[in-house]
Amino acid sequence: MTKILVIEDENSVRENLVELLEAEDFEAIDAANGKLGINLALTEVPDLILCDLMMPELDGYGVLTTLRQEPLTATIPFIFLTAKATKTDFRQGMELGADDYLTKPFTRAELLSAIDGRLKKQATLKQYFSTSPQLKAFNSEMLVVKNILHGAIEQGHFRQFFVEYQPQVDIHSGKIIAAEALLRWQSPELGIVAASELVPLAESTGLIIPIGEWVLESVCQQNQAWQNAGYSPLCIAVNFSACQFTQPDLIKKIIHFLTANNLEPHYLELELTESLIMQDINAAIAIMNELRSLGVKIAVDDFGTGYSSLMYLKKLPINKLKIDRYFIHNVVNDPQKAAITTALIQMGHNLNLQVVAEGVETELDLEFLRQHNCDAMQGFLFSRPVAAAEFQKFLSRSAEIKQTS
Repeated sequence: MTKILVIEDENSVRENLVELLEAEDFEAIDAANGKLGINLALTEVPDLILCDLMMPELDGYGVLTTLRQEPLTATIPFIFLTAKATKTDFRQGMELGADDYLTKPFTRAELLSAIDGRLKKQATLKQYFSTSPQLKAFNSEMLVVKNILHGAIEQGHFRQFFVEYQPQVDIHSGKIIAAEALLRWQSPELGIVAASELVPLAESTGLIIPIGEWVLESVCQQNQAWQNAGYSPLCIAVNFSACQFTQPDLIKKIIHFLTANNLEPHYLELELTESLIMQDINAAIAIMNELRSLGVKIAVDDFGTGYSSLMYLKKLPINKLKIDRYFIHNVVNDPQKAAITTALIQMGHNLNLQVVAEGVETELDLEFLRQHNCDAMQGFLFSRPVAAAEFQKFLSRSAEIKQTS
């Protein structure tokens, strides 16, 4: 018999759901809150979970995040039940690993259709994985990696993680004017894991939220430490994923980390990708306006690689435009890249934005950018991302140059 877990804090709704499911020959088990629901899911391992989104203490997002981290419950079909049905809420649930989303009040037919659809898809996936040795091996390997990541956070208190800093340099003076913070994971089992590999893995497990908070706190601490040591204040950028950016308490968390470290908001910058912003342009603008009202700076990263953004760019409350490295590589010898890069620089300046070129690796690239009045560059030509101690040496040399001049 198919077992379905109902997690719902309203007694009448929960009882009605259980009654309906039992009438349809399902085995129904229920929990009155998120914590009880997690315990039941881990002990009973149901075939499908129906979970209310808005619950006190631990909401549906928290339940889903926890269950997706556990091997026993990581792949159980999960359907949200909620009266809150905005596009942002829907997307956040899906990014955390939800399978469907039913808006209250829903009909009996809608509920049963959603359940039937998820169970059929789950059965198909199980059959597919069981008949494919390669996929089965890959799935097992990924599960091991996810468990290693989860253990690194649970037991290591982030000791395996560190942040590197890549300078952003003024095109004309050559001085460091900002930096981008980049997450790294030094795993005893896996070695160094770069952000490009770590972030998708963390997003798939829901661990991107605690990891992202650790990065934000670490960067605020380090930035203020450099200022306390007498170095010229810098704005340091932190990359945000869609999952992090749509957290309901994002603003509160940022205020907390800034206040706890006595860091002025304009020394923190959030880097958002073009594709993240375009997922829900109106919701993104609303959040960015809140951040800008605090004084936090905002940069659009990897610009030029997304879609339909030119018509919206003038509406975005941003400070900085970062041209993607694709357009900078070999820009001198590629007329199309040269034309696009020149146009992006001009457009950014027309909108009173600072323009930063990413991926600058040659003197020819730099000279091209200098001739076309790009504001700043970031890339291996000046420095790879380096540990905090190494970056501090750059700051020391910059201070020495300033004193002698």
